[in-house]
Amino acid sequence: MRSRIYRVVLLLALSAAPAFGQGCVMCYTSAKGASTKSQAAITRGVLTLLLPPIGLMLGLIGFAFHYNRNGHEEEVGATAAPAPRILSGE
Repeated sequence: MRSRIYRVVLLLALSAAPAFGQGCVMCYTSAKGASTKSQAAITRGVLTLLLPPIGLMLGLIGFAFHYNRNGHEEEVGATAAPAPRILSGE
């Protein structure tokens, strides 16, 4: 099981490698040549644009865990056999 997790992590890391090469030289040059105030504004803008996708993914993951936990509890309760009735004194 542990080796399977390592394989998945390795696959994800290798598939993300091409994304690191997507830096636009023109964008980098213009941002590097901007004033310190402009660089701070670009950084804030990037972080602001990053918040909605992260929030959406966290919400979906939370929903999936919540749904899985509640669905599993209902499934276990629905498949459990009723306790046998024991009549005493007859």
